[in-house]
Amino acid sequence: MERTTVDLWVGMFVVGGIAALVMLAMKVGNLSTYNVSETYQVQAYFSNIGGLKPKASIKSAGVLVGRVTDITLDAERYEAKVTMSVDKRYQFPTDTYANILTSGLLGEQYIGLIPGGDEQMLKAGEQIKHTQSAVVMEELISKFIYSKADAPTPAK
Repeated sequence: MERTTVDLWVGMFVVGGIAALVMLAMKVGNLSTYNVSETYQVQAYFSNIGGLKPKASIKSAGVLVGRVTDITLDAERYEAKVTMSVDKRYQFPTDTYANILTSGLLGEQYIGLIPGGDEQMLKAGEQIKHTQSAVVMEELISKFIYSKADAPTPAK
């Protein structure tokens, strides 16, 4: 009888550990559920999205306000069209800025929304006109190196 009780406790401990590992994997993989009852969709165009992926976070003042739902290439503009699903609790002015940012030096990329001062709010299906593309580290490094190579050497 004691053996079956110990086996039962070990089994429950193993099941609890597996459930904790699954939750951790979903959190790390950015697959955690984003249960918002109502959202509205807005679009933005970027010349370079870097490593932005669908289901990436959309934050404003550090608060999660939505998720990226779709990324496609606009064949007419040759820019990335990013479709975002924003929680209806958060309304943003039509002159809001959408920037692709990186959390940490080599962290995940997300969209940061900086609200403007317009009185009219974005509606479902509208486009965010003011965007800033992702900063690509390789471009920054090459600009730095080439600017140092072009600089005149100081006279002695």
